[in-house]
Amino acid sequence: MVIGTALSEPPKIHRFPQPKYIDSVRWLPPVSALDRLAVIAVFDSDKDSSSIEIHSFTQDPSPNLTFHSQWDAPSRISSLTASQFNHRSLVAAATLSGSLHVLLTGAMDPSEFASELSVPEKVLHDGAISCVDVMDGGVECVTVGEDGRVNVVSLGEDQLSYKRIFDSSGLVSFTSAKWASPSEFATGGFGFSLQWWDQRKTGGAVSQFKGDWNQSKSSGIVHSIDIHPSRKHTCLAGGSLGTVFAWDLRWLQQPLILSGVGSGAATCSPCESEVWEVQYDPYVKSTNVGSGSSRILPTMICSEDGILAVVEQGEEPIELSAEPCAINSFDIDQQSPSDVIYSLEWESIAILTRP
Repeated sequence: MVIGTALSEPPKIHRFPQPKYIDSVRWLPPVSALDRLAVIAVFDSDKDSSSIEIHSFTQDPSPNLTFHSQWDAPSRISSLTASQFNHRSLVAAATLSGSLHVLLTGAMDPSEFASELSVPEKVLHDGAISCVDVMDGGVECVTVGEDGRVNVVSLGEDQLSYKRIFDSSGLVSFTSAKWASPSEFATGGFGFSLQWWDQRKTGGAVSQFKGDWNQSKSSGIVHSIDIHPSRKHTCLAGGSLGTVFAWDLRWLQQPLILSGVGSGAATCSPCESEVWEVQYDPYVKSTNVGSGSSRILPTMICSEDGILAVVEQGEEPIELSAEPCAINSFDIDQQSPSDVIYSLEWESIAILTRP
């Protein structure tokens, strides 16, 4: 594997040990140019308690991650995401017990939680919520679960309302979701399957992809989905067996395999275990510029075997970090894409800065 070939010098990695297990990390969208805040879902195994914390990241005089505030969760966090809403930061958190919580930071102090709206357990899902994703602008979020339900939750002035988009009664399970537009979103699940939904159309998913390109290994799970705002016809997915692939809605049953199952001898896979998260990487300049919209843009992944890497169609992977334990989640700072925050299974948070 190529290590940092596309970088002028190796990235700098700063690790910050934590007293609790880190379930998920996200950069908070900045309210001002001075804000460098991260939101972190933590689990205290000694007390069997979970919370969401806000930390600030500073680099002068030396890199430091400072705790500011926390919100105590009723159950362990299963999915965490952040967006902007009315000039404030919005955090949506789903739990293993099935509740959904939308937290807003303060208008004057973005490092403090100011308000919370929630949907209690057993309302949206029968069991855990696998994934929640917030639409840009924070007006709506989509939730999915292994119970086969898909919900769209709307944020009101003082309450959350929801509508059930689909319920398979457990015949189909969903593990991931991502908004593509104000009316469209994608979901993923078992068997490397993907579904495309359009709220303007009734009757279920408008397009479906079944991951049967490799019959012997099609029992994998899609853990994460990303959709680029300029290429909404392409759904990027990461999951079991080191697999990263793209589904182009214009060629419904012909996936483009970037890593793992079905990638062939010509492609070097950066990992062989579960790919927990995928995100398009705006920092790495694609070598395929000018090759048309069918080319897949550079993609960052993190894995169970401790790999943080960038994969690109037709190129060698760029390994950014190889940790001795799983990397459970990561997030690229969209305002400063050189900075990546990620969580380590061994109770640590790391921030990687590229030159």
